[in-house]
Amino acid sequence: MQIIEVTGYAVRSAVITLRRSGTPLEFVLFPMLHVASPTFYAQVKRRLAECDLVVMEGIRGKSAVVSTLTLAYRFAPRRSRGGLQQQRCDLLLPESVPVLRPDVTAAEAVADLKTLPRGTYLMMLLAAPVMGLVFALRGPRAFLDEDLAVDDLPTTARAEMLADHPIGHAMSDHRDLRLLDALDGIHAEHHAAPLRVAVVYGAGHVPAIVAGLRERHGYRPRSAEWLTVCVPA
Repeated sequence: MQIIEVTGYAVRSAVITLRRSGTPLEFVLFPMLHVASPTFYAQVKRRLAECDLVVMEGIRGKSAVVSTLTLAYRFAPRRSRGGLQQQRCDLLLPESVPVLRPDVTAAEAVADLKTLPRGTYLMMLLAAPVMGLVFALRGPRAFLDEDLAVDDLPTTARAEMLADHPIGHAMSDHRDLRLLDALDGIHAEHHAAPLRVAVVYGAGHVPAIVAGLRERHGYRPRSAEWLTVCVPA
C-alpha cells in the first residue's frame, strides 16, 4: 500500500481510513511531510475539522539536539522560492476539535538517539544543517527524491535497507510504541462509538501505525484519498 507517492510530476500523500468489522470507531491516518505546499496543509485542516479527535505528533519540551536535527526542515522553507511552508499547528488544527499529544519528551528522544554509536550520533548532528541548505537550494524539486516515497512494506532493496536503518529505529521505535499505546486507550474506551479519530504523524510512522492497529485490534485500510503535497516546478 502506498503512503507517500513520488513521481516526476507530483508528490502525494494517501489519507487512509482504517476500520474493523463490528464496531463503528474509525482511525483516519494523515501521513505528513514537515515541509509542503500551503494548499496541502489547508486540505488537511479541512478534513481534520470533520473528525472528533486529533492525535498529533510533536516531541514535548525543548532540547538543543532536537532543535539541531529539525534544522533541515525549519531552514528550507525560509530560503526556498518554491512557495513551501513548514508544518505548524496553526496551519493544521481546527479550534473545534480536541487534540491528544502522546509523543515522547525531548529528553526521551535524545536518550533514544544516544543509543546509537557515537560516530553515527555526531554525523546526524552535522548532517542536518547541510541537508537543510541543499533542500533550500533545490526547492520543491528536492521532493522528487525517490527515498521520500513511503509504502507499508518496502518495495526495493534500498527501501528495505532504509526502513531497517539503526537511525530510523532510534528516531521512531519508542515514539511508535507510545503512539500505539495511546491508540489502544482510545480503542478500549470508544470502540463502540461512531467516532472519527485523526492520526496526524510523519509519513515514516504510518507503516508502524497500520501494522500495529491491525495486529492489536483488527483495523484494516478500507478507503484512501490522495492529497497533493507538492508539485515541483
